[in-house]
Amino acid sequence: MEPVADWEQRYQNEDTGWDIRSISTPLKEYFDQLSDKGIKILIPGCGNGHEAAYLHQQGFSNVFLLDLAPSPLSNFLKENPTFPKEHLIEDNFFNHSGEYDLIVEQTFFCAIHPEHRQAYAEKVHELLKPKGKLMGLLWSVELNEKHPPFGGSKEEYHNYFDPLFNFVHFGNSYNSIQPRSGRELFLLAEKK
Repeated sequence: MEPVADWEQRYQNEDTGWDIRSISTPLKEYFDQLSDKGIKILIPGCGNGHEAAYLHQQGFSNVFLLDLAPSPLSNFLKENPTFPKEHLIEDNFFNHSGEYDLIVEQTFFCAIHPEHRQAYAEKVHELLKPKGKLMGLLWSVELNEKHPPFGGSKEEYHNYFDPLFNFVHFGNSYNSIQPRSGRELFLLAEKK
């Protein structure tokens, strides 16, 4: 994994090409159909936390953000001063402990070197409560092993998630933003 300093430098230099500056449509539409606003949600590798800002504005009270770098968390709090500060966690995802109903995947998995993907799937499984769900977007672009986003394929991703999750939905995202259209997979999977 890239060291904390590397990610922090990216935020300091505003080298955040993955950041679309708002919540992505597939995630928004999923959140909009949730009725229980008290579910415990984790957004690992949260970056600038547009998803958390949206959830907070919609009245979700149990949203937690986790990131290695301090800048995105402090920036998020400046932009969202009523968000509970104790729900901002500066830590390595793989060291984190807790239990969640929902873990949201948005450009974190593709930032992790492929050699850590199995550990990611196992960690998500560990952090979810029984019947908890992993929901989000995965890149459907050619895999590279030099720099994020690393990309990958639906077939590869099945190898990591099949043993640990039952898929509710896993296929092409029909409502991706235009620059990402045809290059994202929407994942909704329940912990086995």
